[in-house]
Amino acid sequence: MFLQQLINALTIGSLYALTAMGATLIYGILGILDIANAGAYLVGAYVGWYIFHATGSIVLAFIGSMALVGLGGVVLQRTVYSPILAKPRTLSIIPLVAAVGLFTMSSDAVRLICGAGTKAYNLKFPVMVYKFTVFGKKLTIQPAWIMIFVLTAVLLFILWFILNRTKLGLAWRATAEDAEIAGVCGVNTSYAMALSYILGYGFAAAAGIMTGILYNSITPALGEVPSYKMLAIIVLGGLGNPLGTVIAGLLIGIAEVFLSVYFNLPIPKDAIAFVVLIIMLLIKPSGLLGRKNKV
Repeated sequence: MFLQQLINALTIGSLYALTAMGATLIYGILGILDIANAGAYLVGAYVGWYIFHATGSIVLAFIGSMALVGLGGVVLQRTVYSPILAKPRTLSIIPLVAAVGLFTMSSDAVRLICGAGTKAYNLKFPVMVYKFTVFGKKLTIQPAWIMIFVLTAVLLFILWFILNRTKLGLAWRATAEDAEIAGVCGVNTSYAMALSYILGYGFAAAAGIMTGILYNSITPALGEVPSYKMLAIIVLGGLGNPLGTVIAGLLIGIAEVFLSVYFNLPIPKDAIAFVVLIIMLLIKPSGLLGRKNKV
């Protein structure tokens, strides 16, 4: 029972980490909380659904959705966020208000264009469920869980490789540390910012597709819960810290599953993320990994 719940928790936590990664990258380089990243999660799920049902290929669905939504993120960065941040004496809350507006617009646009009903991926796996016996206990694993684990690990490895083993990643880290000094030293900060949105929105789109496959349903309300839970995860992990976001996402997934299964809590499961966040901030206000330890 414990091992089964642990697998469930890690599956959910992987999705949380992947969803919040985009907001982490964007905060790390621009210093803004981009709630619109949850809109990318929603739009990515729908774009992937249309590509999958048009081509029958889930691989094309992932690639096409991540590419289109990632490019859409760059467009938003160039046309909305950069002009706002370029204005002198801009209040820090203004980009956040703009992000909330963009997320609301994306939800309403999906509802108007795609309809308010539920859409199902109906992805067929060769095997419906894998059954094992571990320490005398029966264990079942769904193929969708394996897909989520593998794809999340691959995407996070790609992110690590780009940030730590490429010149573009070096430019991102330099820009995240101090954009003005990086620009003076010849770093192309605009490319670094574009990288944050391509990867961030692309990862959110992939998480949206995986959520649609896992639960076999997507609705225009799909991004509502991730929009606020994402904030809890990036703050818990240490604002702008990719590694902290992964750890925080897994921690929230484990906390939600085990507390809801083994304890009769008087609060909804989705509120557990904020309970964990409050406890952590009382102990360590900078989050699990502060900015000094940023990747």
